[in-house]
Amino acid sequence: MGTKENIDPLHVEERKRKEAEFHSNRETDRLSMSSEDFEKKYTNKTFYSICRKTTQHLEEWMRINCPGKTALDYCCGLGESTRRLAKFGAMAYGIDIADEEVKTAARDAEKAGLADRTNFQVMDAEKMTFEDNTFDLILCSGVLHHLDLDTAYPELARVLKPGGKILCLEALGYNPIIQLYRRVTPKLRTEWETDHILTTAQVKQGYQFFDTIKVDYYYLFSIGAIPFRNSQIFEPVLRFGEILDSLVLKIPLVRKMAWQMIFELSNPKQRH
Repeated sequence: MGTKENIDPLHVEERKRKEAEFHSNRETDRLSMSSEDFEKKYTNKTFYSICRKTTQHLEEWMRINCPGKTALDYCCGLGESTRRLAKFGAMAYGIDIADEEVKTAARDAEKAGLADRTNFQVMDAEKMTFEDNTFDLILCSGVLHHLDLDTAYPELARVLKPGGKILCLEALGYNPIIQLYRRVTPKLRTEWETDHILTTAQVKQGYQFFDTIKVDYYYLFSIGAIPFRNSQIFEPVLRFGEILDSLVLKIPLVRKMAWQMIFELSNPKQRH
């Protein structure tokens, strides 16, 4: 990524337009298609059938941290995580650049009886309109690879209160098989997304704006359970893969081959 001084403003706006268009169109498809047809068109959604370990990590973090806090679901998509933040006791805000997804998120929160605990807005995540030090907690679930980190990291630090926490769930950009899959399925994501899957160097870039970063790695052998997701052996195959992952993903070089990571940013550095 280049520095801010080297970024062409017209290119930045075109990137954001493409991101908003892609995700709004995907939501239009989801609402108009049968679930079977939607899954056939967006085949990568089936991968998430194995993601219970990261789901457990996120929910435990929310259970501990949310009560009585003000939280932001950063690039909230359909607002599922926003609703979880609210259910665990936070006043939850959700922002996204895709207007169709924001409409769905607000509608679903109202259906769930959470309208008074949630607030949704169409907003550019790299130019948030929130005041400094607004949020105790921020959740970034699968969104940082859609953004320019040179802009996103300082914006996140700006709106986070001193002592606040940010939890980030992201894919890793090292595994050659997963990277090949991303390259041969370009219609499932934007061009920017494919080229900006995070590396550990980009995680460490966060040290410019936060004092503390803690990283956990998920899903290597457990990926092998995906083809069995609709069969009776899915559960034992997934469980065996999770056991192997718990052992091998402690090894520094091996864990870079993981599909996903969760990292926490905390203690934003003072801004001058």
